[in-house]
Amino acid sequence: MMKGIKSLLSFISTIFRTKKHIKLGIYGPPNAGKSSIANKICKDWLGEEMSSVSPVPHETREIIVKEKIHMKRKGKEITFNLVDTPGIATKIDYEDFLKFKMNAKEAKERAKEATKGVIESIKWLDDMDCVLVVLDSTQNPYNQVNITIIGNLAARDIPVLIVGNKIDLKKSDVKRIESAFPQYPVIGISAEKGTNVEQFYEEIFKLVR
Repeated sequence: MMKGIKSLLSFISTIFRTKKHIKLGIYGPPNAGKSSIANKICKDWLGEEMSSVSPVPHETREIIVKEKIHMKRKGKEITFNLVDTPGIATKIDYEDFLKFKMNAKEAKERAKEATKGVIESIKWLDDMDCVLVVLDSTQNPYNQVNITIIGNLAARDIPVLIVGNKIDLKKSDVKRIESAFPQYPVIGISAEKGTNVEQFYEEIFKLVR
């Protein structure tokens, strides 16, 4: 009997030791700075950027994966695959893209791709080991899109770190995010300026373990 139990425990231990592809997903609404954060992580730890960045909503419309990001801090090491996802939106209207000097055909195509990207983002949640939820800290965090994202993560019991981006801007208020989602840890950063990034990496170490 004891021999059987030891064999089972050994088998379980082997499974956990050999899990090599931890997926860290980056989720959030459009233009919160997901791709800027993905680029910051990749530049700091791989020496290269990951995603294109644009003021136009839904610049990222397909799942982008950067494999084997290896972080070392204070004698600790973690390795993970970073997954940058299209921005989550509950409504995508092609007319919103006309404001960015697109013609009707381009705007409709972009809206179609963005809608497909949202669906793919939600599907990929089932494959995530942990998630960074990136929110614009200058905006009201308690809205339908953010509640939808957090609700989907909570339903799957996925470990979450909420990242309040753009703390370099005057309207930034990270405490509003903490009040809206007190069940999760929150870190305020500026991906563009590099503000508080060291503390951000400390939180990633806590999340990816």
